[in-house]
Amino acid sequence: MTEQNAFIPLLLDWFAANKRDLPWRRAYDPYAVWVSEIMAQQTQMDRVVSYFNRFMELFPDIAALADAPEDAVLKAWEGLGYYSRARNLHAAAKRIMTAHGGVFPGELAAIRALPGIGDYTAGAVASIAFGRDAVAVDANVQRVLARACDIDVPVKEPAGKTRVMEIARALLPSSRAREYNEALMEFGALVCRPKNPDCAACPIAGACQAKHLGIVSDRPVLTKAKDITPLNVATGVLLHADRIFIQKRLAKGAWGNLWEFPGGRIEPGETPQAAVVREFREETAFATEVATKLAVIRHGYTTFRVTLHCFLLRLAGESNGNALPTPELTAAQQSRWVRPDELAGYAFPAGHRKLIDQFDGSLWL
Repeated sequence: MTEQNAFIPLLLDWFAANKRDLPWRRAYDPYAVWVSEIMAQQTQMDRVVSYFNRFMELFPDIAALADAPEDAVLKAWEGLGYYSRARNLHAAAKRIMTAHGGVFPGELAAIRALPGIGDYTAGAVASIAFGRDAVAVDANVQRVLARACDIDVPVKEPAGKTRVMEIARALLPSSRAREYNEALMEFGALVCRPKNPDCAACPIAGACQAKHLGIVSDRPVLTKAKDITPLNVATGVLLHADRIFIQKRLAKGAWGNLWEFPGGRIEPGETPQAAVVREFREETAFATEVATKLAVIRHGYTTFRVTLHCFLLRLAGESNGNALPTPELTAAQQSRWVRPDELAGYAFPAGHRKLIDQFDGSLWL
């Protein structure tokens, strides 16, 4: 491990001179570090900063987050995706208030026991916020170590993960875990990038095994990407008496506890128009008819890509006058009839939010 150790001082010097001015780095408050780490998963850093600042204005401390309604937390998270992370963040804040007296725990095991915190996040918070000698291995760290140390097995598979963790722990300089982990992550984001790594400007190029062997483009070794499943879905915006019907999804499952316009998958041989009328009947018992097609929204997720056929609906026959009928919910926990200008106050899945953002309120009236 002696040869591999050679690049660590160079990396720490680079970080000291080049680290970004990020808001959670100014005081390394455990709450701020924790929120930033949860937000940064699967999200570009330039987007994280704006979301982080807004989130901290709304929920400036653990107590404020714990006391907030879940809908408010989900709304503040809207646009970051992976809403289970927001729900776990909320649940963990409540746990900290009840089990730790409102003080974020500093021991690695106690951090790891909080809802929604895995090995990476526990290591990151323990080292960055509290200076514990713990490693935090994310995709950036995997890539940097795979190149610098020539790890020749897929880093996302068990053997590769184990090898990366062994090397990360062996290279960890005692009492400098904060700088070490942040340096590896920052270096992977800014210099040792997945594509087009800046090897010419790399301060550790002389100690990088992949550079020496001419195999930078072959490291890290990757697992075959998962196939992307296409999904065709129909959804309806039901307008009646100047109100729009929305429903809140069940707590479990995809997009749990988010609000939505009812809809679902288009069955084989079924038209999108027929699908949205059928889905509304099955989910609410409302008899509806299509007034017009609004848009086709496309949105990609990790393993599937949704094509969302969106329709403006009215109650069939308009037999209820201005009365707002009560649904019989089968796929949601609650519902509301809201004014178009109130939609902005509810957290929706990304595809539905794209639909709302595409039009101003006059479209619905």
